[in-house]
Amino acid sequence: MKKLLTGFLLLNLGGFMDAAGFYFFFAPNQIAAGGITGLSLVIKSYFPMLPLGILVLFLSIILLITGFLLIGSVFGLKTIYCSITIPLYILALEKLIPLSQPLSDDMLIQLVFGVFTSGIGLAILFNQNASSGGTDILARILNKYYQIDLGKGLLLIDFSITILAGFVFGIEKGMYSLLGVILYGFTIDYIIEGFSVNQNVTIITPNSCQVREFIINNLERGATIYTARGAYSGNEHQVVVTIVSRREFIRLRNFIKELDPHAFIAVQAIHKVLGEGFTPLD
Repeated sequence: MKKLLTGFLLLNLGGFMDAAGFYFFFAPNQIAAGGITGLSLVIKSYFPMLPLGILVLFLSIILLITGFLLIGSVFGLKTIYCSITIPLYILALEKLIPLSQPLSDDMLIQLVFGVFTSGIGLAILFNQNASSGGTDILARILNKYYQIDLGKGLLLIDFSITILAGFVFGIEKGMYSLLGVILYGFTIDYIIEGFSVNQNVTIITPNSCQVREFIINNLERGATIYTARGAYSGNEHQVVVTIVSRREFIRLRNFIKELDPHAFIAVQAIHKVLGEGFTPLD
């Protein structure tokens, strides 16, 4: 129950941050950095009386229906939920905090803040096995009917939206929009890697039995122990190898420091661990 509640809260946090980044930083500056929100911004220039939230919601529903008709029910409930709630968040922000002008005269700094805010939100959604829907659906359609890779299809769609933005809002804002698409990719990848970073720890100490017991009993993690021979001394040593989170590594390091200040510890960052105790294989 706690896990479900945490997941639900994270979905809403990610969706709200995505909506806030778009509403506060992209929309006032007419930066259409790809996605369904960028497309809505272009369309709004022809229908200025329509609220952005309504446009995003309308396009989301249209794309969801199109996706179901053309490629079947491949979308999880989380993605459907986010496809509806993100435009509702945008609509709520329009009602509660109406903006008549950009927050700053510096478009570049607003682009950076917009990418950072929305990027964190989208990374949270992706980390929960969800997405914002929208142009992801178009990429799946291109993949099914034209065998275009999902990543390339999404890039093609986002690039097309920035081209439209250049025609509608001018070449300068089109270039900012393209820069936003590029920054999005780096930001989301970097944040997602940060979410899932674990530590692969190799430990050599005469007190390997105590270290093993601490890992199993206190950290509730597994470990592998093997015998190795030192190249210089020729002596045999017990080597303990384990994978732990960053927080668990701090506890492990402090324990070893008290147990054996001369222990050898090698640490390597691991960006993906699948299996029992970590991310499920499915």
